Amino acid sequence: MAQRSIEILIGRLVTDEAFRSAFRRNATATLAAFIDRGYDLTPLEIVALHATPAHTWEMVAGQIDPRLQKAWLPVTQQEEP
Repeated sequence: MAQRSIEILIGRLVTDEAFRSAFRRNATATLAAFIDRGYDLTPLEIVALHATPAHTWEMVAGQIDPRLQKAWLPVTQQEEP
């Protein structure tokens, strides 16, 4: 059911910073991985997701109570002594 999949995808985009970051870096690969996990997206939905400005997801995520956000700490390179 594509509608349920798009609901899950949008939910992840606004509550999961790591997922949102991956989508921002490479939407095509992120959507392909999402589909590979068994979710259905129609070609029209994929085009619409690509057409939605990336800052939309950041803006909506900024309005969500932080208690509903998935915590994410990016991995940083350790400095050598």
